[in-house]
Amino acid sequence: MAPKVLVSDKLSETAVQIFRDRGIDVDFQPNLGKDKEKLLEVIGDYDGLAIRSNTKVTAEVLAKATNLKVIGRAGIGVDNVDIPAASAKGVIVENTPFGNSITTAEHAIAMMFAVARQIPEADASTQAGKWEKSKFMGVELTAKTLGVIGCGNIGSIAAERGKGLKMKVIAFDPFLSQERADKLGVEKVELDELLARADFITLHVPLTDKTRGILNAENIAKTKKGVRIINCARGGLVDEAALAEAIKSGHVAGAAFDVFEVEPATESPLFGLPNVVCTPHLGASTTEAQENVALQVAEQLSDYLLTGAVTNALNMPSVTAEEAKVMGPWIKLASHLGAFVGQMTTEAIKEVQIILDGVAATMNTKALECAVTAGLMKPVNPDVNMVSAPILAKDRGIKTAITTQGKTGVFDGYIKVIVKTDKRERSIAGTVFSDGKPRFIQIKGINIDAEIGQHMLYTTNKDVPGVIGKLGVTLGEHGVNIANFTLGRSEAGGDAIALLYVDAEVDEATLKALRDTNLFQNISGLTFEV
Repeated sequence: MAPKVLVSDKLSETAVQIFRDRGIDVDFQPNLGKDKEKLLEVIGDYDGLAIRSNTKVTAEVLAKATNLKVIGRAGIGVDNVDIPAASAKGVIVENTPFGNSITTAEHAIAMMFAVARQIPEADASTQAGKWEKSKFMGVELTAKTLGVIGCGNIGSIAAERGKGLKMKVIAFDPFLSQERADKLGVEKVELDELLARADFITLHVPLTDKTRGILNAENIAKTKKGVRIINCARGGLVDEAALAEAIKSGHVAGAAFDVFEVEPATESPLFGLPNVVCTPHLGASTTEAQENVALQVAEQLSDYLLTGAVTNALNMPSVTAEEAKVMGPWIKLASHLGAFVGQMTTEAIKEVQIILDGVAATMNTKALECAVTAGLMKPVNPDVNMVSAPILAKDRGIKTAITTQGKTGVFDGYIKVIVKTDKRERSIAGTVFSDGKPRFIQIKGINIDAEIGQHMLYTTNKDVPGVIGKLGVTLGEHGVNIANFTLGRSEAGGDAIALLYVDAEVDEATLKALRDTNLFQNISGLTFEV
């Protein structure tokens, strides 16, 4: 059956057609996002949800979204999505961070021009029949220093535009490499130096605990006298009250704001001040940007629902369509390895070590880690998936470490999972054969070659005569049919293991009968999603 997607906000018809062309059942209800009760009533029918800013995806909505797998936000900001609740529910949240980059950067530059030449005030004065030519004395941008706070995707475009205006561009961004700075032609500086030198400051960072109030009263006081501040990023980055006081005192010459601490902004300390330009969050408001993000979200949701490709996800590692094709069997293997140990372990898990060897080490390691964790957590929460598993593991205090290494054995690559508790350590390894089928290749350090079936039986015992016969007879007496049987041992007379692929789940009565033989140190019935 084709996946079903609900579009609950306005999206271009071209974007809606993308869903249809790719075989997805799309329900286009552009005003549904404003009707919370109706959304709660219908959301359980859909696999995907495409939104803009009107739809509020709250924990209440997510609780009703019994089939939902992915949410796509046409735009950057996801303030209207409860991401922790979505993650706990196992729902991927994607945005479209690049569709409106040029538009937002251009708006910042336009705002910079407006505040430099006092264009809005001059326009209002002139249209009021005044001719106050001497009142509106502006400044040139040429040769001025532009300070860019946050030189990522949008910030780097703003920096390039500043360079094109013959400005000296300096940037503060802890994640900006010197190589990237050199390529952009900007000078990388610390925040205090930027504040002291910049004639214009433009902000292009997300709102986080670290960036909230990055231009507070203390930092505004460090700025160069006569500075002009532009914020087209996020409200809350600048203390609006402190900035208003700095403008009134004459320390700051002007400001241009597209975003505010509270939106919709019906009031602000900045409103009504001289040489302050304000717009109603128009950074992404161009026809090109709106079309771009709409098309992008349609492509991303379609890719995930049809191929498993994850793009621009905010709560799990991204996996490209090409990676999804190659990694599919390896992700399944990682999940099986985690599920094996998870079903075997009854004590609290302290640590998980994941070793990626050979070709496995070249893949998306974060995705493989999430798959292992999801399998491991399955016995605790049957509804867990790659999105919710890391949260569940973190809540239980489980630490995970990944090691990558070159090819070390006969296989092109393998994954090994080691789980530690207070009482013991368990390990299992597997690989993917050329036929695309995952296989277990080592358990407890004992080499083995076992297909993975839906229902399996795992036993450990001493390598002595009669064990295999007794195992087969007991299973036969209880009506358990063996589809495949794999053995392994450390050495003659040492530790031995058996992994049986059986036709149905082994019930407790059969397990008890095997335990009563006193031949086995461990007997476990296992199930896998194959």
